Amino acid sequence: MASGQLVLTVLMGVFLVGIAAFLSRVEDWRTYTPLASGGGGYGEAGGHVHREKPAGIIRWLTTVDHKDIGILYGTFGVIAFAVGGIMAFLIRMQLVVPTGAIVGNSFYNAIMTSHGITMLFLFGTPIIAAFSNYFIPLLIGADDMAFPRINAIAFWLLPPGALLIWAGFFVPGLEGAQTAWTMYTPLSAEQTNGGVDLMLLGLHLTGVSATMGAINFIATIFTERDDDVTWANLDIFSWTILTQSALILFAFPLLGSALVMLLLDRNLGTTFFVTEGGGPILWQHLFWFFGHPEVYILVLPPMGLVSYILPRFAGRKLFGFKFVVYSTLAIGVLSFGVWAHHMFTTGIDPRLRASFMAVSLAIAIPSAVKTFNWITTMWNGRLRLTTPMLFCIGFISNFIIGGVTGVFLASVPVDQVLHDTYYVVGHFHYIVMGAIGFAVFAGLYYWFPIFTGRMYQRTLGKAHFWLSMVGTNITFFAMLFLGYLGMPRRYATYDFNEAIAPLDMVTLTHQAASLGAILLLVGQVILVWNLVTSWLDAPKVEDPDPWDLKDTGQHGREFQWHERRTETALADGGEVVDDADATERSDD
Repeated sequence: MASGQLVLTVLMGVFLVGIAAFLSRVEDWRTYTPLASGGGGYGEAGGHVHREKPAGIIRWLTTVDHKDIGILYGTFGVIAFAVGGIMAFLIRMQLVVPTGAIVGNSFYNAIMTSHGITMLFLFGTPIIAAFSNYFIPLLIGADDMAFPRINAIAFWLLPPGALLIWAGFFVPGLEGAQTAWTMYTPLSAEQTNGGVDLMLLGLHLTGVSATMGAINFIATIFTERDDDVTWANLDIFSWTILTQSALILFAFPLLGSALVMLLLDRNLGTTFFVTEGGGPILWQHLFWFFGHPEVYILVLPPMGLVSYILPRFAGRKLFGFKFVVYSTLAIGVLSFGVWAHHMFTTGIDPRLRASFMAVSLAIAIPSAVKTFNWITTMWNGRLRLTTPMLFCIGFISNFIIGGVTGVFLASVPVDQVLHDTYYVVGHFHYIVMGAIGFAVFAGLYYWFPIFTGRMYQRTLGKAHFWLSMVGTNITFFAMLFLGYLGMPRRYATYDFNEAIAPLDMVTLTHQAASLGAILLLVGQVILVWNLVTSWLDAPKVEDPDPWDLKDTGQHGREFQWHERRTETALADGGEVVDDADATERSDD
């Protein structure tokens, strides 16, 4: 088995080197920036050059346009969300009865592991990249990303990464990794399953993808801004993407190094994480130094989305804009000083625990600043309860619950009681689904007219909100209660003969959580149905200002671009074309 895993690892390395060599031969690396000498930037086409995007599948396989790549990221993220959501639904159905309802223990462990990794690495980061790829250049007045081809490569690393992560479920002779998403050693080092190696390689690809994207966003925001876009008037979403990209640059390479060391321990007999070497606790330090900034890598852009969208429907500018920016930067810095609060029960020095507890409590302050600014922005505002606004309000409500429950876990004595119980699961999912998911939905509905030219079905949008809001709070509040009952997480069954808590009460609470999961599932089915049918069948939106943003002075740069595009389309016979295409046609 060990030799087979080693051969598989070597073959994958050769495959990746071959891809890199192929790309180095077929691409002109000097044209990675549209402003490079001879790079053919948008609007620079001279003479009678006539270029148009290819049609069909070739367009999507070869595109380097930031809007197309944003749509590719979004499609990939929705697919990953569906896969991870189905895994979550199976987990909840399994726990309807104490003895387990539908799957065995091994398969439960596998889908639990893949659910966490899928939602964090294949949905969370890519879905944020979908919005940032499409809209950051529009918001800062850039022609495209600084490095369009690297932008495309960053996306195309994700599908093979996803296949490697999920390979244990469909490759004959393999099983899904059963390490949990934290991949703690010695379990992950000693588990004799090739699916673990493939999962680690897939994670490595997603990390490389995120790092390449982060470099691109930093370069774009620093160098590609329009002349009238200064640091003082840079929009809040771009600020959060810039901070997120900096976090990625510091956090993801460390995860990649830890994954390589774990692969070496598994396949070559090194001793990075075994007792006679660095020790299992070394993995926890390396992983959580990445893992906690990863939480803010995921949550800062959604905070930016809410800070950007909420004022549009409150009828006033964001209250305390500078303080929101400063709090974003403060979270970025402090996020690297709190990792060991995940390790309060490992026996680390009490003095270290006290210092990490202090920083963990302190990082709640900039988050509270944002929360009060959002509430104050709505105070005495002219609120319009559109679907994007409802999801912004739902974000704030869920974020308050998730944030307050996190403050309790930052306290050493409380954490020692609640650690590894369902309380942690409930807190984390209030942030990941209740906050991040809701902000993503708000952005999806708000910008739907731009990237489709159509409007979603408003009734279905609000049904999606209420089912998601009710389902989220039933599911994850029940998990908080399970934590207080002492229910440990990551168990496929819980027939404990009342050793922890009254079994009837634990069972009833699990069933309530599963009921909430059913509501969540129905809500997301409505979302997909609404998106697909509206994109295909809804009438074109003739008004370039579908949200009446001009009336409140909130007409952002992206809707100004959309208005220019719409006017160009009308002049061109009704076909919506990009600015670049319109410029090139005029040269003819």
